[in-house]
Amino acid sequence: MPAPADPAAVDLVTRMVAIPSLSGDEAALAEFLVERMTALGFTQAGVDAAGNAVGRMGTGARQLVLLGHMDTVPGVVPLRTENGRLFGRGSVDAKGPLAAFVSAVARVGPVPGWTLVVVGAVEEEAPTSKGARFAAGCVIGEPSGWQALTLGYKGRMLLRYRLVQPLGHSAGPERAPAEAGVEFWNQVHALAAAHNAGREQLFERVLPSLLAFRTDDDGLHQTVALRVSLRTPEDFDADAWLAQLRALAVPADLETDECVPAWRGGKQTPLVRAFLPAIRAAGGNPAFKHKTGTADMNVVGPAWNCPILAYGPGDSKLDHTPNEHLELAEYLRSIAVLRAALAAFCAAASA
Repeated sequence: MPAPADPAAVDLVTRMVAIPSLSGDEAALAEFLVERMTALGFTQAGVDAAGNAVGRMGTGARQLVLLGHMDTVPGVVPLRTENGRLFGRGSVDAKGPLAAFVSAVARVGPVPGWTLVVVGAVEEEAPTSKGARFAAGCVIGEPSGWQALTLGYKGRMLLRYRLVQPLGHSAGPERAPAEAGVEFWNQVHALAAAHNAGREQLFERVLPSLLAFRTDDDGLHQTVALRVSLRTPEDFDADAWLAQLRALAVPADLETDECVPAWRGGKQTPLVRAFLPAIRAAGGNPAFKHKTGTADMNVVGPAWNCPILAYGPGDSKLDHTPNEHLELAEYLRSIAVLRAALAAFCAAASA
């Protein structure tokens, strides 16, 4: 089924992608979103204390929040449209989904008894996830592809390893700090492999990544520093793992920058039941995804304990890449799906 023409929606996402919005520097995009939501007829729009752009449609007691994020990772992808594709940093992760939220809610309009809240959150790409902690909601704006719903995200533990030792001759008997750092990384990898034995699904495994390895020599001491990421499953015991990893790191210092648990929503929820027929009505074949990354769902899910899923246009494999781009036809289909699903969810919950 061809996507409907919608120049206003295409203009919205194009302008959003054109505004740089690195984590911690989202104010210009927030101001633009507030202006656009006001022009689209939102009942109220403004920037909250955390710096989130928040738009409300309606004034009802029941709230359904659509939580996207405004920030992007570094890297310039030149803004352009080619063959129905919008190229630019953030087009997929995650300005496309956020623009779809704004456009869909504007088309749904006020629903008696409801307030539809769109939040453009700050600092999702940073470990603080500051925006999500100030928002409340159920639908997360992340690229799932217009025919799919994301029900779960793995957790993450970020580790900092640092070892400082007096310099010795390379032919001497003492192990160099760099060698100790390599050995620690190999031990982390072996620990994860032992945990993963017999686990077929990626969502059930511990997935280690070496993000950085640096050495420094001041003439008297050598320092080695590692940054390690562990993508973690639902049964991950963070305290036990951290104790074991610190024992392996001795005599180095090992600290954690972030420890976010995995989260998985259910298939049999009112939100899922609203989205499935909406996807089919737009000509799609619904599918479910569980992702190995993390998102605001990891913060929102345990805090609010309500029906939750992630939805949005775009291919998440393009996240953070030099080729990041959004298929505009898919983006427009996602708006149609959202419009139908939001209306159906509110109607069913009000019945």
